[in-house]
Amino acid sequence: MSGATVRAEGWGWRHAGRSAAAVAGLDLTVPAGQKVLLAGPSGAGKSTLLYALAGVLDPADESEETGRLLVNGVSSREQRGHAGLVQQDPETQVILSRVGDDVAFGAENLQVPREEIWERVRDALSAVGLGADEGISLDRDTSKLSGGQKQRLALAGILAMRPPLVLLDEPTANLDPAGVIEVRDAVEALIERTGATLIVVEHRLSVWAEHVDRLVVLEPGGGISHDGGPAELLDSGPVRDELASAGLWVPGHVPTPISGNWRSKVPQNGGFSERNRGTFDHQTRGGGMEESALLTARGLAVSKEPVTPGWRRRFGPPPRPVQRGLDVDLRAGEAVVVTGANGSGKSTLLLTLAGLIPTHAGTLTAGRALKGDQGDSLPDDPYRWKAADLVSRIGTVFQEPEHQFVATTVRDELLFGPRHARNPETGRRLWTDEEAEARADELLEVLNLTALAEVNPYTLSGGEKRRLSVATVLAAGPEMVFLDEPTFGQDANTWAVLTGLLRDLGADGCSVLAVTHDVDFAAVLDADVMELEPPRESTP
Repeated sequence: MSGATVRAEGWGWRHAGRSAAAVAGLDLTVPAGQKVLLAGPSGAGKSTLLYALAGVLDPADESEETGRLLVNGVSSREQRGHAGLVQQDPETQVILSRVGDDVAFGAENLQVPREEIWERVRDALSAVGLGADEGISLDRDTSKLSGGQKQRLALAGILAMRPPLVLLDEPTANLDPAGVIEVRDAVEALIERTGATLIVVEHRLSVWAEHVDRLVVLEPGGGISHDGGPAELLDSGPVRDELASAGLWVPGHVPTPISGNWRSKVPQNGGFSERNRGTFDHQTRGGGMEESALLTARGLAVSKEPVTPGWRRRFGPPPRPVQRGLDVDLRAGEAVVVTGANGSGKSTLLLTLAGLIPTHAGTLTAGRALKGDQGDSLPDDPYRWKAADLVSRIGTVFQEPEHQFVATTVRDELLFGPRHARNPETGRRLWTDEEAEARADELLEVLNLTALAEVNPYTLSGGEKRRLSVATVLAAGPEMVFLDEPTFGQDANTWAVLTGLLRDLGADGCSVLAVTHDVDFAAVLDADVMELEPPRESTP
């Protein structure tokens, strides 16, 4: 098999409902077999170009296309099976309920001989670290995989197809450090074996810079700002500085968080921040740590399938916890980062601590500093609280941003929380309409979303969706914020804004817990790091 030749001739694309084009006036030629790292600031149109090359964009939906985009001399939309695309959100690419069937799906549609398909499936799963050696059977339920494992699964499906054009949209963003190297090496092996053309989008350039032939940087609004060999561009002082200033994660450069632009202001109607502000001040003056504890877990065991009353009678033996025996203390003004290998239960722990799924075993106790004046009436475990009690105290940013969108515009998404947040003791709204509007405008400006205020949240880029998902939680002013992969899809400049905002939260007495593989994030937040070990097979 030989690779595909890609050619863009004055090509551009405007998404339906948008006034500005995502990509405009693009002229680019990628020879067959070349390996290209496609970079650019968040929102520069990188994902749009990959989707178009895969043939999944259609101007019939009121989008607008200009110029030509060709693969082997033919319009990319007029071909099928020529490209394999791994999207930013692996959740959207899981098709079938069993791991083996899901990986085989693409090859089956390309009419690969049946006896060859399953050899490819096993090879692909082994290459991405989801094979038998890792305890993953072909019959494993895909819904039981973690987000990082689903990302590996999506890549395995592409490896099994062996297409002439491989398109990867941040394929390592949710992977642990070992998984990043494992997946990158698996892609390299595929390209070496098949001669396919590779175009990979990644914000962290260091992962791929020494393993590709060419670095192409898209200019927001249209065109290409830089194009050349990675060493040629990244080793040049002036060019390197230009790329860093534009928001690229050049190797060795860690941006400084931009703090002081936003504060978790207390609404005049009376929220909970005033109470915990006092608690935080007491802690910084050397008071007892127990008084500042917002949430405490002892001997905690967590499971993606929480045990409910009557489980054994209805379903048999209870599911095994993914983690057990965990002790966690979360206090006002402190940050905790949870890390560990994919599948170690990080997201499950976060959802349990946030009161969204029940504990498997052990205790989870909210302190009086979090309960406030309702301390005697609220149960200890936040999972047993009513929604109004939970939302006014704890905010959660999910791994998949789309899972928390409820409105049709970005602005209404930010207004939803403040408009519905109520003081559970009085029933009164915490925010007036004027306060909610002002808060939304402030967050839009700080997170560089003002120009997108009236667009549908589902049409944003991956990085823009992530920033919006963080903003929607902060808009309601919770005491505790739980974030799952908060810096996913961020260029260096938006990362600096996001981390600065979260540092401001800590300075205001908010407790922050984040699941992430981003070591720089943990460092700038001066966070305590909690590393989870891979789950061990044991009795429930």
